[in-house]
Amino acid sequence: MSRTMICVACVEENKGCECEHEKPVKELALEASENSSFLHSVINMVGMLIGLGQLSMPYAVESGGWMSIFLLIFFGILTTYTSHILGNCIRRNPKSKSYSDIGYSAFGRHGRLITSLFIYLEIFMALVSYTISLHDNISAAFPATFSNHGHFPAAKLTAVAVAIALPSLWIRDLSSISFLSSGGILMSAIIFGSVVYTAVFGGVIDDGRIPVLRLGNIPTVSGIYLFSFGGHIVFPNLYTSMKDPSKFTKVSIVSFATVTALYTALAMTGAKMFGPSVNSQITLSLPKHLLVTKIALWATVLTPMTKYALEFAPLAIQLERSLPSTMSDRTKLLARGLTGSSLLLVILALALTVPYFGYVLSLSGSLVSVTIAVTLPAAFYLKICWDGMSKFTRVANLGFVVLGCVLGVLGSFESSKLLVKELIRVHGG
Repeated sequence: MSRTMICVACVEENKGCECEHEKPVKELALEASENSSFLHSVINMVGMLIGLGQLSMPYAVESGGWMSIFLLIFFGILTTYTSHILGNCIRRNPKSKSYSDIGYSAFGRHGRLITSLFIYLEIFMALVSYTISLHDNISAAFPATFSNHGHFPAAKLTAVAVAIALPSLWIRDLSSISFLSSGGILMSAIIFGSVVYTAVFGGVIDDGRIPVLRLGNIPTVSGIYLFSFGGHIVFPNLYTSMKDPSKFTKVSIVSFATVTALYTALAMTGAKMFGPSVNSQITLSLPKHLLVTKIALWATVLTPMTKYALEFAPLAIQLERSLPSTMSDRTKLLARGLTGSSLLLVILALALTVPYFGYVLSLSGSLVSVTIAVTLPAAFYLKICWDGMSKFTRVANLGFVVLGCVLGVLGSFESSKLLVKELIRVHGG
């Protein structure tokens, strides 16, 4: 889930916010321009989708069994469809420029409030997940690279890395941090290449067998898969930025097909290589003695450090807009920086307390991603486009709303239960 959102009106060098002040911050892919071509839009959408989720693909297959790969493909198709219907909602109401705008068009101010709540919740959960990933991978990468320096606790290393990233939260000019967003695809390509290289040349053989299906684990596995497809909060902005918005559906099909193919290949390759011993992050299962493993670990370490400012941008803009207009720019910058730094330190403490990447990712996917990628788009579509729908389309989308709610409740319950059980086991509470 490699993406970020910014206020449309605030992009241009602080020329004044054109947003209605009762509205929450609008979402926009940093890379998108007002005349994005088909190829540019595909690259943007792929960049939004690929992120932390790819690390857990082999682990998800091991947890759910080989048959769960069909669930991965199904979610890829389903979220492609929900991306398409978001475009239909905008065509029906061209004034909608963002995900929260569509929520307002469908359900009024309550709809905007609910969508904004899930947007900010997703940002928070993403920051926690990034920090856990940073902690896990830096503990593996640092000693291997600097063994002559002796042992240094992973928690302190993580704190140092977060401290290095903190100044980026004080940057006010969004164009200065937009270049960071292009690193997501590069880092993902490095990680994928490392796994493929290890599969071909690493000599990894695992005798453990993965079962055909583990039905009891499907709710938590669904959360991981859906987390990996949850880029929908920025798709409306990508739609409005396209030179030819009528091609948005084709962009969605090409982008989701590409990402689904990559996820499937990574899931099958990693699961086949490591079997039941696969880690919740594939980079932690790669052979420690290989150079390519060190490269993959450091790519995973650097990714969160470049994401903090991008993920924090929507909260920062909303904060500045809520401050009194009489406040000086320097005071606003101070308030923004201190708030961002405090939030990141809280997230650091939480990530170090609950360093269970797979469970947190599943919880985030079940609690937030399924709502943003499945439930809300189908609900918006039903409300906005009901009159022009066939009976089959109405039934199908009602089914998707129900499916999203069921997966959200079951997945959140199961992943929370596993997370609490692991905390009790480790801390002896």
